Amino acid sequence: MTAHTWWLLLILTVAIAALIYLINSRLRVHPFVALILVSVGTGIAAGEPAAKLAESIEEGAGGTLGDVGVTLALGAMLGRLLSDSGATDAIARALVARAEPRRLPWLVGAAAFVIGVPMFFEVGLIVLLPLIFSVARRMEEQGGTKGSPYVLLGVPAIASLSTLHGMLPPHPGPLTAMTGLHADLGLTLGVGIVCAVPTVILAGPVYARWIAPRLPDVAPDAELVAQFTGAERQPATAVATTGAGAPGAPGDVPDSQASVEVPRRTGVPTGLAVAAVLVPVVLMLLRTLAETVLDESSGLGAALVFAGEPLVAMLAGFVFALGVTMVGSARAARSGHSGRTGEETRASLTDSLKSIAAILLIIGGGGAFKQVLQDSGIGDAIASAAEGAHINVILLGWLIALLLSLTTGSATVGIVSATGIVAPLIGDGGGLEASLLVVAIGAGSLGLNYVNHAGFWLVKESFGMDLTQATKTQTAVQTLVSVLGLVMALLLSVFA
Repeated sequence: MTAHTWWLLLILTVAIAALIYLINSRLRVHPFVALILVSVGTGIAAGEPAAKLAESIEEGAGGTLGDVGVTLALGAMLGRLLSDSGATDAIARALVARAEPRRLPWLVGAAAFVIGVPMFFEVGLIVLLPLIFSVARRMEEQGGTKGSPYVLLGVPAIASLSTLHGMLPPHPGPLTAMTGLHADLGLTLGVGIVCAVPTVILAGPVYARWIAPRLPDVAPDAELVAQFTGAERQPATAVATTGAGAPGAPGDVPDSQASVEVPRRTGVPTGLAVAAVLVPVVLMLLRTLAETVLDESSGLGAALVFAGEPLVAMLAGFVFALGVTMVGSARAARSGHSGRTGEETRASLTDSLKSIAAILLIIGGGGAFKQVLQDSGIGDAIASAAEGAHINVILLGWLIALLLSLTTGSATVGIVSATGIVAPLIGDGGGLEASLLVVAIGAGSLGLNYVNHAGFWLVKESFGMDLTQATKTQTAVQTLVSVLGLVMALLLSVFA
């Protein structure tokens, strides 16, 4: 490598250190602002002309948000509709109804897996808490459970929700990485599911069976359990972030916590509930099938490819979920209860968009950073260094995302920054390697989830844990998910 290449790599190292410092310093600079500041400093240090630098930042931020912003907004509204309509309750309770105790951890994990398709980590966990507490309390009354039933059921839910959030589109991190690496949507979904299933099994029910007997004293506050399982209106703790991070990523820092009321959900047929959750995923998979088997110029092939575009698929899922909400309201009215009015639904959807505003800004800042790295020549320097050092690109992407998520307290920062750094290593992407790299980067962003992450505190407080107990559950589970996701990606890379 030339002296100039070494200089560019030094600039990148300083830029990453500056990003970490700005987010973690006493100033607590918002990650979006930190990313823009670092992008400007990196471009100037690398010698990029000022006019070109401003263009790079605008192009990077705008291009990234143009690809994923509307899709994420629709995804947030879809998740809120499914929660409000009772669809998620219907799925969860159908899976655990009349189940044997030994099967309950597996069924809770399965319920979380399905519910986690459209929902952010924190939102999905809050939705599942009434189910987990109800079943755990029943297991307590029956006796015979080794250790804490709350840990036994909570760990599979945490494993499923975090795995889907980090490794599968249409969640923000994987979708952003997929766009930045030009990975194929259907292939990424396919390998993501292949990697996710064994990861969830080992980090969820299997680990739960081992850790639950070692944490026999874990139990939520009795009043909280009663509120979640027996009251007409269920108070829940919602993590609100206004600083370093954003709700919905299991790696973002809470600056405040607000108590919100979750209304008792209206009844929705289980079949409709499952369909509402799976509509976007099925459409995306059908697109891949059409591209593989059918002639894209034919009427059916073109229609399936169009319907499987992430934005269109999420829009279809949203419209379907809106119909499910209307069905739930109609059923409630027939049974003598008040359904949700149009005004209430609109207010709920507006609130769901507020929760992703910070995530969208961070993703835009990450897109700007990525574009500056590319236009300033630092991307080529990274590719040259990696080629000379023979670094496995999947391992490198996982490690960068892990370290940045750990040090900044934001999984989103870890993913968008890692994507920008490793993107030059795979060229135009699109193959199996690009899809596996998406999974590896997402898995890396989940590891070592500790006290500077919102998900850690949500789990700790919800289940009444001390720091040590929360470390053995939330931190351990997400680190297991991270490592297992990497292992699965490396195993599949043999076929790349």
